[in-house]
This record gives sequence, C-alpha cells and structure tokens, in this order.
Amino acid sequence: MTNGLGGDKCDLLVVGSGGGALTGAYAAAREGLDVLVIESTGRFGGTTAYSGGGMWFPGNAVLRRAGCPDDLETARGYYHAVVGDETPRALQNAYVETGRDLIDYLETDPDLKFQVFPWPDYYGTIPGASAEGRHIIPLEIGAAALGDDLRHRLRAPFPLEYEDAEAVVAEDAELNGGQALIGRLLIALDKKDNVRLLADTALVSLIEEDGRVLGAVVESGGVQRTVMARQGVLLAAGGFERNDAMRADAGIRTPARWSMGAPGSQGQAHRAAMAIGADSALMGECWWSPGLLNPDGSSSFFVGIMEGLIVDRLGNRFTNEVLPYDRLGREMLANVEGETGLPRFWLVFDDRQGGTLPIAAVTIPLADPEAYRAAGLWHSAPDLATLAATIDVPADALEASVARFNQFAAQGHDADFARGEEPYDRFFAQSADPASVLPPVEKAPYHAVALGLSDLGTKGGLVTNVWGQVLNRTGDPILGLYAAGNTMAAVSGKTYPGGGNPIGSSMVFAYRAVQHLTG
Repeated sequence: MTNGLGGDKCDLLVVGSGGGALTGAYAAAREGLDVLVIESTGRFGGTTAYSGGGMWFPGNAVLRRAGCPDDLETARGYYHAVVGDETPRALQNAYVETGRDLIDYLETDPDLKFQVFPWPDYYGTIPGASAEGRHIIPLEIGAAALGDDLRHRLRAPFPLEYEDAEAVVAEDAELNGGQALIGRLLIALDKKDNVRLLADTALVSLIEEDGRVLGAVVESGGVQRTVMARQGVLLAAGGFERNDAMRADAGIRTPARWSMGAPGSQGQAHRAAMAIGADSALMGECWWSPGLLNPDGSSSFFVGIMEGLIVDRLGNRFTNEVLPYDRLGREMLANVEGETGLPRFWLVFDDRQGGTLPIAAVTIPLADPEAYRAAGLWHSAPDLATLAATIDVPADALEASVARFNQFAAQGHDADFARGEEPYDRFFAQSADPASVLPPVEKAPYHAVALGLSDLGTKGGLVTNVWGQVLNRTGDPILGLYAAGNTMAAVSGKTYPGGGNPIGSSMVFAYRAVQHLTG
C-alpha cells in the first residue's frame, strides 16, 4: 500500500474508510485493480471503528465451525418477515445469501480472522429468529501489528476520541470489535502494492458524462483536483448523521450531537450522487437507539437496562424497556409523534444497587454524577411524588406506573409489554427466567436519569440494485457508480433484524460491487 494520488488515476476510487469501504478496496485490489481510497477526516475507520464490529451473516463458516446450526432458507424467511416489502426482495436475498460467500473469500487471507459472538436476533417472536444469533466478530489483534503509521491513522474508539480528538491508539493496545475489523483490513491492504489510502481528502463532486461516472473532484489541504477512475467509483462514506442541515431537510428531529456516528459522516457522497441524478430512499430513517443525555449536550448509546422503567413526559410507561435498541428507539419516536421539541424520557429506578446506573454498558463513560445533577439530567428523591416534581411529570401518573410495574414484577409477567419474553430481553440478565428482568422499583430513595433518542447513523441513502449499482430516478443504473453502507439506502428498510446488520450489509454490497466490476 502506498500514499499519494499516483497521477490522479486509478481503476476504482473508494470514498470512505469504514468496514464496507475497506472490504471493497481489499476485494478490488485482490482482484488486480488499482485502488485509491479517500477519507475526508484524518483517521481511517469511520463509524465502524466505534462499533462492536459485528457482522450478521447467516450460515457462514465461522458459525458452522462453532456448531451453530443455521441455513439460508430459514434466515431468508426470517429476514423477509421482518423487513417486509420496504425494500426489494431480490436486494434482501442478495444480502442474506452473500455474507457466507464473503467470509469464505476473506478467510483465505491469514490476516482476516473471525469468531462467533452469540447475540440474539432482534425480533425473537418472528419464525426463523435465532436465539443465538447469526453474528460474528473479528478476532482481537495487537495494535503493534499495524505499524506506527497505520496505528496513528486508525480512528481511536470511544472514550479516547471523545476525550481527545488527537488521541492515538496505544502500541500495546489489544484491538477488538470494530477496531479489530478496521485494523485487520488495513494490515491486509498494507501488503498490496496496488492500493493507496489518502486521509484528509474529501469528495467534492462526481464527474459524469453520458450517464457514466468517470471519476471525481476531490479536495485536500484546500486544493481541488480531479481523479479519473477507469472502472468506477464506490461510495461508502457513511451517512449524514453529523450534518444538522441534512437531518432537518430529511425530517429527522434529533440533533447531530445526539448521534454516535463518526465526524466524517456529513452526507457529501449522498449530495454528489444526487447532483447527477441518483435516486434516494429512506432519508428520514436512522439506526435508532435510546441515548443517555450528557452534561455537554451529547448522547451516549447504551445497551442492557437491568432495572427500572422508562416513562414519558406524562409519567406513563409506554414500552418494554429491554427491547433491542432500534426497536426501543422506534417506540420512543412513536411516543413523541406530533410533539415539538427534543424527545425527553426518564429511566426511573430505585436504590437497590446504591443508586448506580442500572445499565450493562454505556459507550461513553459517565462524567461525574454531580455534573449530571447540575445539568438537570439526574435526580434523586425520598419518594416518587417528590421525584415526579423534580422531573416535571404528574405525580399520580408516575406513582401509578411504578405500582403497575411492581405488580407485574410480583407476578413475574409483564402483561402490558411482555418484558422478558424474547431471548434478547434476557441477554444481559443473570438468568434465563423472564422474571429476572422485572425487579420491582420499591427501595427509596428513587432516582431518574434523562434519556433522549440517539442513533448509530442515518439509513437513508442512494437506491441501488443487487450489485450495488446506484440507480437514477428512472430506475436505471448510473454506470460506474456504486454505493454501500449508510451511503446506500438500507437493505433492511425501517427495521434492524439483528446485530451486525449495518456493517454486514456494508461489507456485502461493497464486495458485490467489486464482483460486478470484475465480472
């Protein structure tokens, strides 16, 4: 792998450097194409580098080696039932069926290794759902294996980058999750002399002639130049979650500061493609999640509510609090439909754990609890009526919500929202018993922390066919232009069928784009 534009020509120009972009770059280089990767920020990895690095690939070799039974027919049925007709059936099949082949392809490279990480599918009552999941992750790898140059260019994970934008992954660090996936792909790319990676190089516009994309105008250091791409351009530059103007135009009511996407996710690839006639879909959609609101105005993605209940501004419980995060986020969104202002909810819990936050994992470590209290985001009170006054919800409604919840806890069954009855509900619990996720809220003092509606990125993007070719507004391919990841309209539509769908689909359609290019 080399640096530099190399005469401003290549076979394939890849825009972005997340899991999908680097998978496409790797496959293209392996198939003999001259590849140039550009990244608008100073670090490689995109939002993938912040993630758990999971991939949802039914029936793949990693699952089979671990003795996890699965077949594509069952997985297809499950995926179709969840996604419905929101996206073309052929597109759904392309994703479900290609992941297995992609892992076979990648695993022939000794630098690309994977393992099973059991993670239940997100719609556990749908026929074909897997209680163990169809989820794999990369094997850990030492950061030193990247060498100093790539290690300094690898996007630091939370909390490092959150605390210091110039933070560098330590040489003695063990890379896991998304860090390991990006790290392994960078190592594999570094061994190929037909790949160039450029950081701090942004896409400005696409060069199109007679319905075919010939290259792009890029900018680095304030200087614009033309890059001609003989075979095509792959747009895998993430979504537009960090662009408040685009979010507003799409009708997304939450701000960019509540998103967990990487800073380069500004939507420039979307705008460049739409400027030459590309069609788009799902622009108002995100990979939703609840978010713990922080004193600095940001939001933290979290998983695994262990105790308590969530109430809305009226003090009412409205959902199963331990749903998978996208489903929970969508319940929150439905709850505030028609309201103005930013969504605000409260997680109410008791003092059985000494008032510590009853959440299994938070992406960004908590600030000083007193900072949350000073910002009005964390309250405690000797009784529910006093707590209700401090969080500005009706006391009678909050007391009734807690009383009803405690009744269900005593019965071991949530008659309102079936909390605990799907495998994912119990994933973070100490027991497989549904009642284990229904501890009562009864020990004073009582506590409430503020939640907002966060996201892992936008889902709206360019409409493609099964080969990742971007389609124009009449449904025809724009020759030489491909998209994957959050730059592509999500194959899962308005749903999130299982952990690893965003990265998995990004990798699949980048790989399929290269298959199409190379015949």
